[in-house]
Formats: sequence, structure tokens, C-alpha cells
Amino acid sequence: MTEDSSRAFVKDVKRIVIKVGTAVVTRNDGRLALGRLGALCEQIKELNSQGFEIILVSSGAVGLGRQRLRYRRLVNSSFADLQKPQVELDGKACAAVGQNSLMALYDSLFNELDISSAQLLVTDSDFRDRDFRKQLNETVKSLLSLKVIPIFNENDAVSTRKAPYEDSSGIFWDNDSLAALLALELKADLLVLLSDVEGLYSGPPSDPKSKLIHTYIKEKHQGEITFGDKSRMGRGGMTAKVKAAVNAAYAGIPVVITSGCTAENIIRVLRGQRIGTLFHRDAHLWEPTKEVGAREMAVAARESSRRLQALSSQERKKILLDIADALEANENLITGENEADIAAAQEAGYEKSLISRLALKPGKISSLAKSIRVLANMEDPIGRVLKKTQLADGLILEKTSSPLGVLLIVFESRPDALVQIASLAIRSGNGLLLKGGKEAKRSNAILHKVITEAIPDTVGGKVIGLVTSRDEIPDLLKLDDVIDLVIPRGSNKLVSQIKSSTKIPVLGHADGICHVYVDKSANVDMAKRIVLDAKTDYPAACNAMETLLVHKDLVQNGALNELIVDLRIQGVNLYGGPRASVMLNIPQARSFHHEYNSTECTVEIVDDVTAAIDHIHQHGSAHTDCIVTEDRETAEVFLHQVDSAAVFHNASTRFCDGARFGLGAEVGISTSRIHARGPVGVEGLLTTRWILKGSGQVVDGDKGVIYTHKDIPVDS
Repeated sequence: MTEDSSRAFVKDVKRIVIKVGTAVVTRNDGRLALGRLGALCEQIKELNSQGFEIILVSSGAVGLGRQRLRYRRLVNSSFADLQKPQVELDGKACAAVGQNSLMALYDSLFNELDISSAQLLVTDSDFRDRDFRKQLNETVKSLLSLKVIPIFNENDAVSTRKAPYEDSSGIFWDNDSLAALLALELKADLLVLLSDVEGLYSGPPSDPKSKLIHTYIKEKHQGEITFGDKSRMGRGGMTAKVKAAVNAAYAGIPVVITSGCTAENIIRVLRGQRIGTLFHRDAHLWEPTKEVGAREMAVAARESSRRLQALSSQERKKILLDIADALEANENLITGENEADIAAAQEAGYEKSLISRLALKPGKISSLAKSIRVLANMEDPIGRVLKKTQLADGLILEKTSSPLGVLLIVFESRPDALVQIASLAIRSGNGLLLKGGKEAKRSNAILHKVITEAIPDTVGGKVIGLVTSRDEIPDLLKLDDVIDLVIPRGSNKLVSQIKSSTKIPVLGHADGICHVYVDKSANVDMAKRIVLDAKTDYPAACNAMETLLVHKDLVQNGALNELIVDLRIQGVNLYGGPRASVMLNIPQARSFHHEYNSTECTVEIVDDVTAAIDHIHQHGSAHTDCIVTEDRETAEVFLHQVDSAAVFHNASTRFCDGARFGLGAEVGISTSRIHARGPVGVEGLLTTRWILKGSGQVVDGDKGVIYTHKDIPVDS
């Protein structure tokens, strides 16, 4: 169980003992903190109206009495009296005066809220009497049934304790231990100890290095905590509170120490919010397992990947088929978690384009499973002989395909990317670390669970690690000794930051500024279909059209107007370049180098195909660009001169996709010029190895062999 889930205990709470510390009741100058007390009484009123049974234990009587008696003594003293040494006031007299004043204040505040309260003063010796304890239970039960708030305090005025501030003998020794005792005696469901700090800290709260302990685990924290000074005016401070809390918690009463100076803290505790410090007898069971860091995960992924590579082709194929089946079998569970992520993202106010990429739309799981089956049935990519050379007689060199090693995929929003990348990693024999965005936390977790549970123990689920620890992206990018390739999938900002901050090779693209150029010889109906599909099929995709370039002749024959009308009918907002904004009377685009990821695009008019190519090279991102034309010669010029990862003729830019290319799946689309370019499937996740097979040859200054360097068939 996680620490957050430990707060689930509040769902069964009905009877609550609330202890108010002296530091909450009074201000720094010893006077009553009327504002805090009023707010406390309002919380109790609200809880009372909701059906909770509230029992209050209040400190502050001695301090309040002392402050009032000092004032009276000052008023009644002559100047000569004030020159004499002042005798310390009797603590029991202070308690007697303070109890009366404190109760009068509570009575007044509760009366204003139409609530009745009752005072119950007890001493340590009372609890030695079994009949007293029985009567106490009956009285409190009767008061609670009448919606009356019982207010307890130790009756210091008549207590036989020798020195209330020093004597800690007996059944209870201060109001903290009294509150714990009452919680047990009256069978409370929860004890709340209010202090002037947020809870229990690892050291004095004033020390910047001290950290708030959200859940106290005796075995862990008992020897780690350094307590500060005792309470400003009370008798025990945090040491007394912790002792009382531990005793109550281990007897079965959950305890929360929190601030009584913060508005509505008691109500927040009962809502299950993670505030203050929780004491619970099962707390040791909630201690999370040791967090596995990214480095350990990367090492484990490499070890597991070597076991994966050792399997036969059929065994690796079966793993993929099992994963596809598992995804379909768990579709409802996956969809439910994804819907929860979407709801949270909408509530958090994320952009529509991000939410669109986050959603696993109907049919998406089936589509992903289908892609995995296609991948499984492809030729095994591992260990393929790519080239075979006879170096010398009896000395054969083979160039073979080999996994890269361990991949780190950093991705935002798209949980479907996790499935595609994981399946490609398994097919290519690579280990994998996944670092997803917090907006897809639940979707990523359930997809990772479903996939790794389908991997046999002979390989181990650690071949795919989902980094959920506090390792931040900059920390992951420093692991160049255990990670071989980084593939970022997300915003321009994310990709650019990763490229500029790691020594690990990066495969990917920062922008998806895709163009469609409609030439003067284009079939207008075809052009309209392609343009609309490229922009509106999935506007948030990186292969969606962001700029429409149109030959100037199409302005005169009305074709441009038809394209504009169709885009507007589909709800696309248009921005123009310098020429188009004037001719079409549309707002001018701030920049040609802009990826909208939404139903918006830029339009510009160009003179010819050469001008279109120049525009693409100047403002594009070398991702995917398309020409629509019936002129084959013009098309060939465009196809051969546009220097992008994917260049199309008479086809939508949306075809630039690993699954649509028949790659089975893709880890992303690369605009890099080294290693892999365009949609990256299995082959993009492979490198090469050299295998040399001899029969005892040695170099011996190159006198030992006669080189032939003869290419031979790879299947020989």
C-alpha cells in the first residue's frame, strides 16, 4: 500500500477526539487567539452537523489564568509593591481562574453557532476508579446523542500531581496523554492533536533542512528525529505529542498531528488529504518498497535483453502475439485508466492538442494489437547476415544485424507510443526504459503492467522498465554508460532540450512542419481531398499539414478559393504569408516555422515548384512534404530536390507512419541524417556486428594470408 492510500482509514471515522494545544489557544503574548478558536469552533460545528461525534480536549487554562492574575496583581499593586521581587503565581490558582475563563469563551463561541458544550474536568486519580470510567462513558454517550460538545481538561486546580509542568507520573501526565487516554476509553475512531506547526518534522521545524514526516513509522523514525524546544507555553511540546500518538496508534486509534493555525485542517484530514503526520499501527506495512533508480533499471533491462536475444525467433514471435492478445483482453481496464487520465488533464486545463494525443480512441487497442501481430509475422531482424565476404581462403567475414542495447524513450501524452515502442524493442531484442509524462501516468502504468506480465520469466519483465521514480529527465540523460540511444517523442521544447543536454545519441525530430504544395497542373478535386486529409484527419499528429503552398496560377482560376472554402467548412483557421494574407484577406502568420498541432494552418502563394522547394528548405523541418501535380517532370524535380525524411507525390502527408509503411509499428519519425531517417521501425533499432570465421589464420605482418576480399552470397 502506498503512503497516499494509507489515508483511506478516514472513511470509517465517526467519533473524533480533538486536542487543542496551548500554542493554538493563545498568541505569542499569552492572550487568547480568538480568531483561531473561532475558526476551530466553526469546523467543529460543521463536523457536528455532518454527523461526526466530536470530543474536545483543550489546553490553555493555566496560561490564560496566569495572564489574568498577573494583570489583576498589576492593577492592585502600589508603586512600592512593584519595586519588590515578584513571587511566582501559584499554578493551581492559575488553573482555577483559567478554566473558568476558557470554558466561558468556548461556551460563548459555540452559542453563537447554535451548539451546546459541556465542561468535564478530570484528574489522574479519577481513572483509577472503575465506576468513574463507566460513568464517564455513559455521560459522554448521552452528551454526544444530544449533539453536545464535551470539552475535557485536566483539573489542575485540585490535582494531587506535585508539579503539573514537571511530574509525568500516573495514568496520564498532560493533556496530550489525556487525549490519548480518552480516545481509548471512549472508543474513538480518530485522535487529532493540533499544534502550532504542520506536523512532526525530522528536526526542529525552524531548521530549513528539516522535512515534514507524513507517516510516522516507529521502526524507521524513532532514532532519526531531533526534537526542538518544548511548547511555547504548554508543558510537553512535540515530544509529548509523539509519545501520546504512538501509544494511541499502537492501541488501535489512528492519530494525526497537524496545525491548528491553518484553516480547516481537521476537515481536510477527514477528506483524506495528505496533511500533517499520521500515526497508525499498520504504518510499517505501508512503507514502499525500495525505489529502483533509472541506472539499476537500465542495467536490468540490458541483462534481460540478452536473454531475449538468446531465444529462438519463434519464441520472440510468441511473446509479441501474447502481448497483442493481452491488450485486447484488458481493453476495458486500459480504457478506464485512460479516461481517468483524460478527465484529470481536462480538469488541469491542458491544451486540446495534448488531450487529443492522450486519448486512446475507440478501436485504438485493436489497431495496436493488429500492428503487433504484423510485426510478429515479419522476418526476424536479429542476426541477419547483411553481407558476406571471403577475406582469404578459409577466412569468412559476416556483417550481421544486432540490437543497439538499451533505449530510453522520453514521451509526452501519447500512451499508444508505449505499446508501439515496447513491441519494437522486443522484436529487435533491445532493452527499454520508458519515461512518460505525468498526464498519462495511469494509462502508462496499466499498459506497462499488461505488456510485462505477458513476457515469460525466462526473459523477465525488467526488459521493459517504466521509470516512475523521481529521476528527472536531465538525470536520465547523464546515464551515457548504460543507455545507448535516446528517442524523444513530444513537444518541440522537450526534443530540443534533450538534444542539447546529453552525450547519448538522440534519434527524433523537434518539429513536424509539413507542407503540401499544390502545383498549377494539379487535379483540383484530388488536391482538395489530399489537403483536407493532411490537415483534418488528425491535426495533432506530427505528420499533419501545417503549411499549404499554392501555385500563383490557382489564384486566377479559382482553385485556391475552393481549397480555402473547404478548409473553412472543416473548421480550419487560416493564416497567410505576405502574399496570401493580402489576396485572401486573412490574418498574417507570425512565422512560417510554426507547428500548430490543431485545426489551424498557414497558406502562402508561390511562383512555381522551385519557389516551393526553396520555401520548404527555408522554413520546413525536413519531416514530410508533398506535391500535388499531374506533371510528372515537375513531380520528379520536387521528389529529388526536397531534402526531407519523407517526400510524397499525390498522397497525403498522413501516410508518413510506421504502421502505414508496413513497418508494424514505429518508435517515432526521425529527421536526423545519421543512422535512421523517417518512420523508425525495427531496422532503425538495430546496429551491426562483424563475425569472422577462420581456420587458424594469423596476420604475421600480413604475410600469413593472401587476401581475396571476394563478396559471396549471404545464404551460402
